Amino acid sequence: MSNSLDITVIGAAVMDILAGAAGPEVFDIGSMPMDYIKTSYGGDALNEAVALTRLEKKVELITRLGEDDVGARIMQFLRENGVRIQRTTVSDEYPSSINIVLVDKKGERYFLTDPKSCLRKLSESDIIPNIADMANIVSFASIFVSPVLRIASLERIFKQIKEGDPDKKRILLTDMTKPKNGEKLTDIVCLLPYIDYFLANEDEISMLTGVKDPAENARRFIEEGAKCVVIKRGREGCIIRTKNDVLEIPAYLVDKVIDSTGAGDSFAAGFLYGLSEGYSLEDCGRFGCSVASCVVERVGGSDGLISIEEPKRRFEILKTEK
Repeated sequence: MSNSLDITVIGAAVMDILAGAAGPEVFDIGSMPMDYIKTSYGGDALNEAVALTRLEKKVELITRLGEDDVGARIMQFLRENGVRIQRTTVSDEYPSSINIVLVDKKGERYFLTDPKSCLRKLSESDIIPNIADMANIVSFASIFVSPVLRIASLERIFKQIKEGDPDKKRILLTDMTKPKNGEKLTDIVCLLPYIDYFLANEDEISMLTGVKDPAENARRFIEEGAKCVVIKRGREGCIIRTKNDVLEIPAYLVDKVIDSTGAGDSFAAGFLYGLSEGYSLEDCGRFGCSVASCVVERVGGSDGLISIEEPKRRFEILKTEK
């Protein structure tokens, strides 16, 4: 295992083309002017990794990219941000991923994706050979992001991540996207013994349970064997639940949400930062909310996070709010 790394992040890295503020009327009138059209870089894992390096952590990203201009530009962006990419797979088998992101007037975003690109092709062979040298904290940035990684594959990967640590100290955090194949909580129960922290937003976790109430969803996950569940609630902050505790953490409220792209990923990065610093669960949640609040104030998944100073300032404010 690499002692020179703080965190290993696994998952998607893409190029985003963002346009806003977009509305449904474009389909009636055929064309409409945007406030901005911007090329950026995204993907859950890339957003996490870049945010963590800006929070002064040593981070590697394990992902899959195409042998093309887009892939080269993503690699250059990662290098410029200090993310280690030596064990990223680069192949001409599939093209690098480009997402079209439409952002509405409320800052909510809607994605157009290419199912034939690298985003959907991350596989066991990209991950398992690298497990022995992963950091003590591993983030699998999104369960369900790649249909190739079905439940059985994830179980093998998670088991090896946990059992591949001879000192038995490795922490595994996972995040998720919306299930691609109709998966339910009962389908992923086999994964829960290996996951130390299970993150999801309100909509994503409700798709697994069929229940809308986030507190009830957290309870159900704990009942099924999860160690710690963190439900991201946007402007409502987050709920953190373990077997013995239920914590409700408020968001750091900003004057205006410009673009929520990457907000959940930046929350995860802040939470991971807290874990790496030995923070309490409550403070991990607070720091996650602080980082996310910086990101939503600018267009792009990571552009709002410049350095560690502003998240720390907001974190101290949240610590004073009871």
